[in-house]
Amino acid sequence: MALEQKLSLRLSQKLVMTPSLQQAIKLLHMTRLELETALTEELVENPVLEEREDSSEETETETPESEESEPAQEATAESATAEASEAEAEADDRAALDEIDLDAFFRDSWESPSTPNVFEAHESVPLENRLAREPDLYDHLLFQLHMAENDPSTRELGELLIGNLDPDGFLVASTMDIVDMSRDNGSVTYDEAEVEAAIRYLQTFDPSGVACRDLRESLLRQLEAQAIDEDSLTYRVVRDHWNLFLKRRFPQLAKVLGVPLAELEPTVDQISALDTKPGRRFSTERTHYVEPDVLIVKVGDDYLIQLNDDGLPRLQISRKYRQLLAQWRADKSQTEAQAYVKDKMRSAIWLIKSLDQRQRTIYKVADSILRQQREFLDRGLDFLRPMVLRDVAEDIGMHESTVSRVVSNKYIHTPRGLFPMKFFFHSGIDREYGDDISSLTVKRKIQHLVADEDRKRPLSDSELMRVLNREGIHIARRTVAKYRDELGIPSSTDRKQIF
Repeated sequence: MALEQKLSLRLSQKLVMTPSLQQAIKLLHMTRLELETALTEELVENPVLEEREDSSEETETETPESEESEPAQEATAESATAEASEAEAEADDRAALDEIDLDAFFRDSWESPSTPNVFEAHESVPLENRLAREPDLYDHLLFQLHMAENDPSTRELGELLIGNLDPDGFLVASTMDIVDMSRDNGSVTYDEAEVEAAIRYLQTFDPSGVACRDLRESLLRQLEAQAIDEDSLTYRVVRDHWNLFLKRRFPQLAKVLGVPLAELEPTVDQISALDTKPGRRFSTERTHYVEPDVLIVKVGDDYLIQLNDDGLPRLQISRKYRQLLAQWRADKSQTEAQAYVKDKMRSAIWLIKSLDQRQRTIYKVADSILRQQREFLDRGLDFLRPMVLRDVAEDIGMHESTVSRVVSNKYIHTPRGLFPMKFFFHSGIDREYGDDISSLTVKRKIQHLVADEDRKRPLSDSELMRVLNREGIHIARRTVAKYRDELGIPSSTDRKQIF
């Protein structure tokens, strides 16, 4: 079989993303903090890039001696006279300083009992003993364990148990898991009785209710720490009738306990005052403040859009490298250094263009949001209109995916407050009259209805649906339940108050 070579043409479609387009898409999706980090890293890695300073650069000009004018000569003479006068003043100051007895002055200063000796050696706190962070729950429990007089086995088992606590202070490993861990670690193997004793010992630590397996056990330990008698009504409710209490079946609970319903009210209040997450008091999570990417400022009756560039480095191409490339253009030979500089120059130009494209795209999206949500900015949340990504994409002539990248993890500051840009994009619900109503507006109405309801006869999801339907809002009961869960509102059974 003979082989032959031939040329053929084939037409096909494929998506080709240039490096500049890939970089633009990557920058568009970044948050403000990620963008600042990326630009700082690029400044370090790319020698062609430099940060532009706000101050204007001063240019120095040199003038030949032959072209020096008479005013310049006069200025030179004046400067020489000024230098002579400064030299005389410096000589006078030096003579006055010689008249002072510096040794006596500093000796009195060093020997003064109220003034510490500057050469005295002070014992400073070792660097390893300085706290770099606030102690968390684990540090707090380990400190109590190590300060107590325990044998090595108890201390080892206590450290193992503390390491298996979640941030809320609950034990996430079972007794058998702890036994298996001690066996796998190659140390002393503990039996179930020793593990249970160690757990009970840790439960006496501060905060009360820690190292428990469930909420009921934690509340019992907190009641014991408050010296509540085991025969008291409060202790018996948590110990013996926990399920009835969780389901808020207070009439049935009072009947089982054999007490009037009114006597349960202090008990319920006492149990509700206990800490359901005892370990959260030692949380070291810090507040993360949000910096808006876009600001909408109201000036008179108009709104202005400002991009927040504070803290972002302003990039420019180094003038020295531009001059160097201009000199290399005449040389047709290309060395390795020239190829490196040209590649970095191309990368720097792509980055600056992509950054400019990112800012212009964010501005277009913010301007479209401003025009379509003008009623919200003027009159409040009740006038927020439904809007999806397609509305903004068609308005600015871009694809929905581009708009999605713009609004992802970005914030906008308005006269109504600081919002994620995704806040303005949500579905609408049909109404019998007028335009569609925003889902956020419906959630706000549900909040108002629940806040104004009778606590002894709370509104169920079906009743909330009927109230909204009477106002012309077509909504299903399951949608009401979904919105109620998103708002963190308990069900009508949990909201019901017996007393």
